[in-house]
Amino acid sequence: MRKTKKILIIIQRSNGDVFLSSSLIKALNEHYDGPQIDLLVNDDTSPISKLMPYIKNIYTFSYQLKQESRWKQEKNIIFKIFKKYDISINLTASDRSVLYAFIAGKISISAIESDKKKSWWKKILLTHCYYFDKSRHILINNLQPLNFLKINIDTINYGIDASNKTTLNIKKKLANRNITDFVLFHSSAQYQYKIYPQYLRDILLSLLNQLGVIIVITGGTSDIDLEIKNQLPSLPNIVDFIGETSLEEFLVLSKLSLAYIGMDTLNMHIAASQNKRIFAIFGPTNLRIWSPWSAELKLSATQDKPVQTYGNFTIFQADMKCVACGQAGCDNKGVSECLNNINPKLVFEEVNNWYQSVGT
Repeated sequence: MRKTKKILIIIQRSNGDVFLSSSLIKALNEHYDGPQIDLLVNDDTSPISKLMPYIKNIYTFSYQLKQESRWKQEKNIIFKIFKKYDISINLTASDRSVLYAFIAGKISISAIESDKKKSWWKKILLTHCYYFDKSRHILINNLQPLNFLKINIDTINYGIDASNKTTLNIKKKLANRNITDFVLFHSSAQYQYKIYPQYLRDILLSLLNQLGVIIVITGGTSDIDLEIKNQLPSLPNIVDFIGETSLEEFLVLSKLSLAYIGMDTLNMHIAASQNKRIFAIFGPTNLRIWSPWSAELKLSATQDKPVQTYGNFTIFQADMKCVACGQAGCDNKGVSECLNNINPKLVFEEVNNWYQSVGT
């Protein structure tokens, strides 16, 4: 196994899944002394994939191309990966990604469902498999393949760094606006069901405006982000950066910030990897898998509570029996009623208590 030279990692889910594979990738790179590590991901996660360390090639799967010409895309991907790798590791249990792992690696390792009706054939194809445990954090799940490779790690170190050039660009951008101390407010997410409603967001921003520190609003160029940009209230201490910074530039903004306030999304996990002070608003997301991981305490949140703090992280949830359902909105219809039941004044009180104690 020490002679391993080529590894393919398959992650066919969201941005956070890709980012939170960095600890696995780092461990593989160190153990096998700098092998070629490639990624196979969904095309909507390309921006974060391109920032991942130790990666040489990135293959992408497009759901749009699947609709237009499914077999042409599959044929191209299979041609590129067929038995090209010493090890293939699949972090998602979907049928397609399991087949990719089987096709690509001499040794294939994959997550599978606990439902035997769905996973029996996967056990036959794969060299090794493990059950994705919904009671454990995504970082812990992502490290399970290391057990089969007999790779031990003492500490879960995850995260990525921006280039010096990008760091200088962001420092210049902040200086041009006379911004020194600031708090990030990330109001968007990849999916609409994770978005805090506008009327509550406006109340929260009006309260945060009273802190006496600049609140930098971040976001990308998606339709969700741009809609939020058009809805932002005009307030003296609120500075809008939506659509003005890349994902790599967000890494720098987060590192330079005093704290992160916002939704449970990739940006929250980036802030957590930097051990920033976090105030995260959660809707239906399963905390056991997706709460911010504290490298300092070596733990994450495991219970649903209206407000809870561990280490540098404070999480807000609705006080409802259905929280957290883990669905894509109520009945998987894209709208999360629980987010309407998180009081912005409660969020502000926690932020204000922290800010008054640190003083600037």
